[in-house]
Amino acid sequence: MKALIEKYLKYLSVERNASEHTIVSYQNDLSSFLNFTAEVEEIDPENVDVSSITRLSIRLWLGELSEQGMAKSTIARKVAAIRSFFKYCFKRGHIEKNPAHLLVVPKKDKSLPKTATVEDIERMMEAVNTETTRGLQNRAILELFYSTGMRLSELTGLNLSDIDLKQNQVTVKGKGNKQRIIPLGNTVSGILKEFINKRPELYGDRTDSDAKKALFIAASGQRIYDRAVGLIVEKYFKLTSEVTQKSPHVLRHSFATHMLDNGADIRIIKEFLGHANLAATQVYTHTSIDRLKNVYEQAHPRAKT
Repeated sequence: MKALIEKYLKYLSVERNASEHTIVSYQNDLSSFLNFTAEVEEIDPENVDVSSITRLSIRLWLGELSEQGMAKSTIARKVAAIRSFFKYCFKRGHIEKNPAHLLVVPKKDKSLPKTATVEDIERMMEAVNTETTRGLQNRAILELFYSTGMRLSELTGLNLSDIDLKQNQVTVKGKGNKQRIIPLGNTVSGILKEFINKRPELYGDRTDSDAKKALFIAASGQRIYDRAVGLIVEKYFKLTSEVTQKSPHVLRHSFATHMLDNGADIRIIKEFLGHANLAATQVYTHTSIDRLKNVYEQAHPRAKT
């Protein structure tokens, strides 16, 4: 089974173009299941046979996770990993019956996306020292996130050729290799133009052909990676905002919420975000409704009578 997991992860990377974050998460989830099964069967993980896995085996593992107090959202992700893996095994003929076929995904606890205020965003942008090329890149990263609402994996995957400053737009490769074109405002276009002119200054001894194509460069001189971008965003959030979460997703959520607050059609926001269906975008309407309620309670003379 261990060898099949490795093949499956390679399939996710090569054929499904899954993000690094997804692959690492699925690897951890499947390894956890493999080790649990080996412990129950009292054998070495190397010797676990995928055809010996039953629906009961999976349910015992999920029960163990629940008893440990794991969040429903985390368990749901692990269920998704297991279902996807066994579906792959069944389709490839490695098993005759899919033990995860009717596995029920636990309902996630609903939580509204965290957002920063417009003032937080303004302070964040102003906090970046753009007199250095590295600082200019940091500003370009923050501006792109907030101006387009793109995902972290989409930003790190950007190439120079994806930026069209004549048309003020960027071509983004989203989930399932689906491409979408997002317009760029004057502010982010200006920052990008200035950065791209100085970008070669970030090259180093480890700069390879892929890095020379990449829009953003890590301190190593190679294409920038997810963790490096996360640290950049976290750094400037800590300097300028009290928001509890300090990740690139907060900028994505803030983009969508601020657009909605200012009258943008939710169907247009869906296209910006690259959501497959409108239901995924509608969570932002709840954020705006909560904000409206707060404003109402503070502003209307009879709201609290």
